[in-house]
Formats: sequence, C-alpha cells, structure tokens
Amino acid sequence: MNKQPLAKRIQILSLLCEGSSMRSISRVCDVSINTVTKLLVDAGETCLALHDELVRDVCANRIQCDEIWSFCDAKQKNVATAKAASEEADDVWTWTALDADTKMIVSYFIGDRSGQSAIMLMDDLCARLNNRVQITTDGHKAYLEAVEGAFGGNVDYAQLIKLYGDAPDAHKGRFSPADCTGIKKNRIEGQPDMNHVPTSYMERQNLNMRMGMRRFTRLTNAFSKKLENHIHALALYFMFYNFVRIHKSLKGTPAMAAKVTDRLWSMEDIAAAIDVRADAPKKRGAHTKREAEPAE
Repeated sequence: MNKQPLAKRIQILSLLCEGSSMRSISRVCDVSINTVTKLLVDAGETCLALHDELVRDVCANRIQCDEIWSFCDAKQKNVATAKAASEEADDVWTWTALDADTKMIVSYFIGDRSGQSAIMLMDDLCARLNNRVQITTDGHKAYLEAVEGAFGGNVDYAQLIKLYGDAPDAHKGRFSPADCTGIKKNRIEGQPDMNHVPTSYMERQNLNMRMGMRRFTRLTNAFSKKLENHIHALALYFMFYNFVRIHKSLKGTPAMAAKVTDRLWSMEDIAAAIDVRADAPKKRGAHTKREAEPAE
C-alpha cells in the first residue's frame, strides 16, 4: 500500500487542525484531495478511539457545556429547495463539555439539538468523571432531563440564562445577536457555587473550533459534505486540542493539566497511532474488496 512520508502526513494533519480547507491542503502539500480525505478518515477513527481510551477517570471541579451549530451539505432551512441535497443534509450540532480549570474537552457528541443528543453527551460525560462536579449550561431545556438522568442527585448544576434586548433593524438577519442586557443564574440541582456559573470558557472554545476547522467557518463553501468526515475532523481537532496544542495560560496541554497524560504529545504521535491501528491484525475471515474479487 502506498503511504506518504511521515513528514508529509504530519504536515497534512497539522494543517487540518489550523483552519485550512482540504483542497488548499492538497495544493500546499502537493497531494491529491483523495490523499487528504483518506488521511482524515484514518486520523478521525484513530482519534475517536484514543479519546475514548485515554480520557477516563477525570477529576474535575467545574464543567461548562454548550452546543455549536454547523451544517452538512445544506442548511436545514434550505434542504427542501436544494437541487441535489443528500440524505445527510441538515443542521449539525456539536455538543461539548469542557473542564473550566484545565480547559480540556472531556466529552463531545455530534448530532441534532434534541433532548436525545443532550442525553448522549451527559451520559458519556458522567462515565468519564470520577468525582462530583459542578455543571453550568445555558438555558436550553434539553439539558434539564439529560443532567438529571445521567447524574441523578450527585451533581451541582446551574444554568446561566442571557437576556437580550431587541436587535437593531440593521442587524436583523445577521449572525450578531442583539445586545445582552443582563443574565440570570438558576440553581437547578445540588449546591452550585453561584459565583462560578459562567459559560465564558466554553464560548471561547467555540471560537477556537470555528478558527481551527475550516468547515465551521461561516459564508464559505468549505462546509462538510459528508457527516462522517465532519465527525472525523472534530475527533482529530479535539485530540490535537487536548493533547498536542500548548495552552498559553497552562504552560502545557489541557490533558497534562488534567493529569490524563504525563507528557506533551505531537502530531507524530498521532500519525504513529494511525499506523498502529492500520497495521493491527484483522479478524479471521476478513478480506478486502480487492481480495474478494475473482482473478481475471
């Protein structure tokens, strides 16, 4: 099987996490778009497995949760009138749970904005923590049942609800929301410290995601065309953010601050993990499509 040199694969993976589109990467690295796509798929599958394996027994004090919008192939409002919308065409929401102290993304889930997606996030988050935590979310009602179902009474939970005024006529229909006129903090469960009920770290992480993945940039044609590739890009980015990228205020990576790892990872480590997964022995009786085809 043909494989790009290690340095080239590291360059492609790095560019995927630094806001470059896949076609621009193919031009800069002088490889085909299929090469970039194949590496993204392999990296995504590997990073999903690494996150699931490594981010366990996390000791956290304050968790902030939020969901960020994007879309696959076509926005939900445009699907009905799109000329050739795929079955996957729809809005896509990325649900994330961030440790406010270490800035590590403890859990994430990609789905819609329904209560079921909130339940999936909270169930996964609960399974990765080893202590009672304080959780802060916005006022989205889906969180209420999800937090209760996952944690029961073993959580300190509060919601931060932002109050907005009327948007000026010049801003209506634009991405900028109306001016925030105030906030309201609601205690939902347990005894949360109401002095520590912000979602600012999570909102800053949303900005990191829009800057780090071209498919999250608004008003471009770099949006995701396949949901599978969207998930793979997120898995690679979160692995990069947690384990590779040094956080300025932490003087290390979020995973190091959370004591999930004791060393600084590099893109070479991720590339090596991809190779290990690719070289893993297949199940007995498994054949590739090419092997299954009769000889001419």
